Amino acid sequence: MKALLQLATRNVLRQRGRSWMTLLAIAFGVVALILAGGFIKDTVDELGESMIRSQSGHLQVNRAGYREQGSRDPSAYLIEEPEALRKALASIPEVEEVLLRSVFSGLLNNGRTDWAIIGEGVEPDAETRLGTYINVSAGRQLTDADPYGLMLGAGVAQALDLQPGDWVDLLTNTTDGAVNVLEFQVVGIFQTFSKDYDARAVRIPLSAAQALLGDAGVHLAVLRLSRTDATSATQQAAEAALAGEGFEVLDWKRLNPFYEQTVALYRQQFGFLVLVILLMVSLSVGNTINMSVYERAAEFGTMQACGAPRREIARLILLESALLGIAGATLGVVAGNGLALLISWIGIPMPPPPNSDIAYIALVRLAWWITGVSFLIGLLAPIVAALRPARRAARADIADSLRQAV
Repeated sequence: MKALLQLATRNVLRQRGRSWMTLLAIAFGVVALILAGGFIKDTVDELGESMIRSQSGHLQVNRAGYREQGSRDPSAYLIEEPEALRKALASIPEVEEVLLRSVFSGLLNNGRTDWAIIGEGVEPDAETRLGTYINVSAGRQLTDADPYGLMLGAGVAQALDLQPGDWVDLLTNTTDGAVNVLEFQVVGIFQTFSKDYDARAVRIPLSAAQALLGDAGVHLAVLRLSRTDATSATQQAAEAALAGEGFEVLDWKRLNPFYEQTVALYRQQFGFLVLVILLMVSLSVGNTINMSVYERAAEFGTMQACGAPRREIARLILLESALLGIAGATLGVVAGNGLALLISWIGIPMPPPPNSDIAYIALVRLAWWITGVSFLIGLLAPIVAALRPARRAARADIADSLRQAV
């Protein structure tokens, strides 16, 4: 095997022109996969982070059944002792902060017309630390110093023609069924990744929401974690800590089903891209290998005439292709990762995605699995392309092969 490896290495180095053509074809395919995979990974990661850091947080805790029946009777699913729940959740590792929210529906009036809204009573400063992906398009963020301040989704502001500084009336039902109304001043207008959310969303301080609803309870506890990768483990820890108390813990993926659908779509697209590039590289490399095997027919005939087994001819061709694959894939990995870093440093301006008004800067994210898959494709492509030529060369008649040297 050592002698065969030395011979294959010499043959690769001897045919420098064809070897470089093959290397470049393989490297091009590997670079394309790394860049495409990194771009898709960035898109998926940014979508997930935008959902986490503009609306849902990493985890949400609520009374069991709230998601299914809470819209009919939200008062039945209030968490009456939110501070005790906050304390229990805050002790879990990886939990950086526990935010409390009250959710309600109502009507917003600008003095001329009403607009149906979905309101959230939030802890302003804590929400600012969580909502790093929220774009404040006018005004400023809500703060704890705004007892009757209000932030509007961009769609609500447009529908009611409101600007920061305007005063509005917010009308809703209390937990007892009575009608209550409070006056708020608009301090800011925000945009998230979802236009549908922005078309109905209104945020006010939690204390104002509790006064409006006439109850000191909350509907949700939102967990902000130190890192997104810890979501699953933290969810299990939270479920164990709250076992038997009638709570359910939902992660951000379940809270945002659109994310899973998007991930499934991109996975299929990347899988199809892998197959296309594998086919293209195999065809490109296969043409070069076919020409090489045809021109070296006399060489292979001489080897057989000197006693080399037919299978050794096939092994030699496949080994040469594997060496080219290793070299080309390595070159492609180095070039692809280098280009990914360069492109990420420059950034790719992207238009707003569907159902959003916010443009963003895309990157090409590096990941070991993308690099591994790309390297494997670069290695396998020349080997797959060499299978048929190697078989044909091994089965060729010795006399016919030698006759090509004449």
